Amino acid sequence: MLKILISGCNGHMGRVVTDLCREAEDVEIAAGFDLLGREPEDFPVYSSPAAFKGKAHVLIDFSAPAALSALLNFGMERRIPLVLATTGYSSEQLDQISAAAQSIPLFRSGNMSLGVNVLAGLVRKAAAALGNSFDVEIVERHHRRKVDAPSGTALLLADAAAEALPYEPEYVYERQSLRQPRGKREIGISSVRGGNIVGDHEVIFAGRDEVIELKHSAMSREVFASGALRAARFLATVETPGLYSMTDLVDEII
Repeated sequence: MLKILISGCNGHMGRVVTDLCREAEDVEIAAGFDLLGREPEDFPVYSSPAAFKGKAHVLIDFSAPAALSALLNFGMERRIPLVLATTGYSSEQLDQISAAAQSIPLFRSGNMSLGVNVLAGLVRKAAAALGNSFDVEIVERHHRRKVDAPSGTALLLADAAAEALPYEPEYVYERQSLRQPRGKREIGISSVRGGNIVGDHEVIFAGRDEVIELKHSAMSREVFASGALRAARFLATVETPGLYSMTDLVDEII
């Protein structure tokens, strides 16, 4: 039985992960962590990871960037792998993740959806084929409660395009202050926040007299929770420290 810890268990995504774990026959929730305190659950909930003294195989985090340091310390002290599904990390926090990955297995992705990561592969191929001939723009839409902008997925898609382009692109997040034509080496990233949009991401390749659009729409948060649970099952089998991603998971599946 796979014993899982859920960080951010009282949040929107934490609740979805909890429901999926309850439905899975091979998974048991060992405990939850959440600063909001304990709610009536069939597993213990702690306000701090350090308070948990039981046994667990892997932790799934859908909380907030502020929780990262405590989670990394917990993971390294207890030798428990972490699935980091939270977005909005600073460059300093990304350095912390890279450093911790030298000691324990860590899994991080800007988006836990299998479909989004297939989209990233298509974006990479399109950028390689279209090169200098097409401008790249990304539009992401999320619910009104989302704090970080642009989304981690938008950056994941931008990075996928950047890897394949024949030049070093510049990410442009807003054009309000720019009074100039669009630069040829730009990747524009626009954010929309409103309503209860789960997550839409559109990558536009705009060329002369033709436009190619690649799009992914999430209909529910379950796609992200399902991907995180897949990542947890994968990471629980990994013994070598390192930073793993959806690419590793997809390679394992196929």
